[in-house]
Amino acid sequence: EAVARLRESRRALLSVVEDQRAAESRVRQLNAELERRVRERTAQLEASNKELEAFSYSVSHDLRAPLRHISGYVDLLRRHAEPALDPQGQRYLRTISDSAVEMGRLIDDLLAFSRAGRSEMRLSRVSMEQLVRQCVAVAERDAPERLVNWQVDPLPEVQADPEMLRLVLLNLFSNALKYSRPQPEPRIHVGCRRDAHEDVFFVRDNGVGFDMAYADKLFGVFQRLHNAAEFEGTGIGLANVRRIIGRHGGRTWAEGSV
Repeated sequence: EAVARLRESRRALLSVVEDQRAAESRVRQLNAELERRVRERTAQLEASNKELEAFSYSVSHDLRAPLRHISGYVDLLRRHAEPALDPQGQRYLRTISDSAVEMGRLIDDLLAFSRAGRSEMRLSRVSMEQLVRQCVAVAERDAPERLVNWQVDPLPEVQADPEMLRLVLLNLFSNALKYSRPQPEPRIHVGCRRDAHEDVFFVRDNGVGFDMAYADKLFGVFQRLHNAAEFEGTGIGLANVRRIIGRHGGRTWAEGSV
C-alpha cells in the first residue's frame, strides 16, 4: 500500500512538472507572438509616419511654384492697372496679395513641422536659463514696441537638442506675446517645477486665455481657438512644440481660462 501511494505521488508530481513545462512553453509562445506583433505594428507606424512626412514635404514644396506665380502676377497687375481700378478693385488685389503671403507662411510652417519629425537630434547638456534669456532677447527684438514684464526663474540644465529647444521656446514666447497683446501690463513668467521624477518647465502669461474644454485642440496642426482676424498665426507652432518635446521623451499640455 505504501508503495502504491508512493507511485501515485510520483505520477502526480510528474504531471505537475509536465503541466508547468507546458505552461512555460505556452508563455514563451505568447511572448514571441507579442514581440512579433509589436515589431510589425512599429514598422507599420514608422512607414506611415515617413509617408506622411514625405507627403507634407512634397505638397509644401510643390505649392511654392504656383504661389510665386500668383504673387508675381498680382504685383505686375497692381503696377500696370491699379491706378485705373476703382477702390473695390484695388481691395480685391490687396486681398489676393495678402492671401498669397499668408499661404506662404503656411507652407513655411508646414515644412518646418515636417523637418522637426525627420531631422537628426544632436543631444548635449543645455543650460535652460541661458537659452531662455537668449530667446527672450530675440522675442523682445521682434516686438520692440511692447513693454513686457518678463520673469525668468532659476532653471536647471537638461539633456536635449539645443536648436530644437530654441524653436520650442521661440514658439511659446511668440504665443505668449501675441495673446497678451490686449493687456495694458503684459506679464510672461518662465519657470520650472521640480517633481519627484521630472522637471516641469512652464511659460505662463496673463493674456486672453482659452476655454479648457478645447485644450486638446491646442497642439493640433492648423487648430486655432481664436479668430485669425484678432490674432495672426497659422496654427502649427504648438504642433511643432509637441512634436519636438515628444521626440525628447517629454510631455506637453496647457492650462488656462478665458
